[in-house]
Amino acid sequence: MINKYEFGIPFETDAVVKQIKKSSGIPKGVQINCDNGFSFKCKIDSDTIVYGLGQSIGGINKRNHLYSSFCSDDPSHTEEKQSLYGAHNFIIIHNPNDSKSDRAFFFDYPGKISFDIGYSKIDEIYIYAERSDIALYEILPELEENKNPLINIVYQFRKLIGQSYIAPLWAFGFMQSRWGYKTEADIRNVYESYKKENIPLDSICLDIDYMKDFKDFTVDKDRFPELKKFSDDLKTKGIRLVPIIDAGVKIEDGYDVYEEGVENNYFCKKQNGENFVAGVWPGKTHFPDFMQKQVRHWFGQKYKILTDMGIEGFWNDMNEPAIFYSEDGLSEVVEALKKMDTTNLDINSFFQFKDNVYKISNSIDDYKRFYHQCVQNNKSVAVNHYDIHNLYGFNMTKSAGEELASIRKGKRTLLFSRASYIGMHRYGGIWTGDNASWWSHLALEIKMMPSLNMCGFIYSGADIGGFGCNSNRELLLRWLAFGIFTPLMRNHSALGTRNQECYQFENTKDFKAIIEVRYRLIPYLYSEYIKSCVNSTLMFKPLSFVFTEDSRCLEIEDQLILGDEVMICPVCNENAKGRIVYLPEDMIQVRFKADGTIEQQEVKKGDIYINVPLNEVVFFIRKNHIVPIVNACENTDSLDYSTISLLGDVNGTNSYLLYKDDGVTTEIDMTSNIVELK
Repeated sequence: MINKYEFGIPFETDAVVKQIKKSSGIPKGVQINCDNGFSFKCKIDSDTIVYGLGQSIGGINKRNHLYSSFCSDDPSHTEEKQSLYGAHNFIIIHNPNDSKSDRAFFFDYPGKISFDIGYSKIDEIYIYAERSDIALYEILPELEENKNPLINIVYQFRKLIGQSYIAPLWAFGFMQSRWGYKTEADIRNVYESYKKENIPLDSICLDIDYMKDFKDFTVDKDRFPELKKFSDDLKTKGIRLVPIIDAGVKIEDGYDVYEEGVENNYFCKKQNGENFVAGVWPGKTHFPDFMQKQVRHWFGQKYKILTDMGIEGFWNDMNEPAIFYSEDGLSEVVEALKKMDTTNLDINSFFQFKDNVYKISNSIDDYKRFYHQCVQNNKSVAVNHYDIHNLYGFNMTKSAGEELASIRKGKRTLLFSRASYIGMHRYGGIWTGDNASWWSHLALEIKMMPSLNMCGFIYSGADIGGFGCNSNRELLLRWLAFGIFTPLMRNHSALGTRNQECYQFENTKDFKAIIEVRYRLIPYLYSEYIKSCVNSTLMFKPLSFVFTEDSRCLEIEDQLILGDEVMICPVCNENAKGRIVYLPEDMIQVRFKADGTIEQQEVKKGDIYINVPLNEVVFFIRKNHIVPIVNACENTDSLDYSTISLLGDVNGTNSYLLYKDDGVTTEIDMTSNIVELK
């Protein structure tokens, strides 16, 4: 059951697709105050678990932390940070002692909203927003027999916010990316190097260097003289190119995107009516006002420039939006520095000097300097960006998703974004942003996957190996061994870091062995992905969502249930030869060895230690379940479903429902495309 409560005049965010009648009063056991902004309080006991919040720092259990939903361009994902790139205001409050009392809340609010989950007071959840204009949804479990309350709550919420984006099959292949591939020769070298080592590969990303002077929807002809011919040639080899698109439009006379935007008033404005100016990669830029339908149509149709060159996938970046500086903000900082006496900087004046410089980027003051033209209650109104900040990346990707559906009629396009809000999951996936080559970030991704799934983001994954800092061989192999299970499997790194393509390290056969496991599992992973999107289920679940009576599972955050069949248990500690795994029930251990052979053995419930060499993948299949695999191949175009075999509890009575389609057309048929395997 879903109850909707409204306070003030909520902004229409487009997060929800299902109409819910407004309820009177407030949720039971909750204190709400709207006298000075919006505040929400409820009591929790010492055993209460809090799930949700999508992309955020912290564990699967969100207790004892502060979180802030405010899409942030911050590559340093350290434990004290409160915001990342997404804003996903959904929490589940779970009482292990009385699951029938479980409930969830979605705070549909597009500005900054803070979540204090037992941080200030150990027995209290406190949520605060500066404005009182909010739509609050309470989701209560349907308590019919045999319904799991936690899974049912997620199901109801996912139905409320709409079906998740469905990627093409080729998007499940391994993807290589790096900021620093500057020319066609660089890209060709990546392909040829993977080919030489016989490591499977499906796509290569183009970062900002493919553009002419970092201008959206342009191609530097000196670096990529014939992009269409190059793209078409790579596709004959099973490789797709996936270019980046940024939010800022370069201010440059003669640049058609800029000139059209100015002529038609498509850019965000300052209060005085002038176009807002912000510095990003190209220097001074304007931001398209994606809150306007006609702007979304105009910008989204620009993707056709690249689809006409054979491009079938994109990643949207810098769409929080990221701001290096604003024209006004930079002037203020320069003036402040001029007025400072720098002849003898002491402890106070030095930090004042440093803070003046640091505050230039992604400044709250800058987010308050510009406005959107929005339609609310059938009226066009000017809205300050700060108040709806979290909707910017959502609407950029909505722009692309809507128009690519028109441009590529009947065909799926790969699309994923950095910034997001709930609702954007209907148009594209996400990657989890500019992480680092840290073991803690591998562990963070594992914990983030079920939380993202709860909020509808199924096509997701992290930059494998880490974007910033320098990866090493062990970390990359361990990260790949987890990444083979995530829908988005991309190795990506930053300019100036160590080259971390798989062929850059010793004993490349070890990388080949791990990535080949991915390709052997694609029929299963793709099938579970489609089921999750269409049936509003979780692809990744915490153990506690499945083994509800086992209190040990409430504490385990480095093991996940994938689909209904598999338990994964990545190794995410440096220099570890293996790890201890807890089995809540008897299971079948599956080991993919480096030579391609597979070992299976039954394992009893309880704690076990598993040895996991760097070139092997180990996971578990639940009793009475089976998992399909195929032979290894070099890319998804060469997947051979005729080679299907079955792993797990194969006894003639257990079966698996495999979803199989052409991987391209947008129509999803859950009847005729289902094959029962046994």
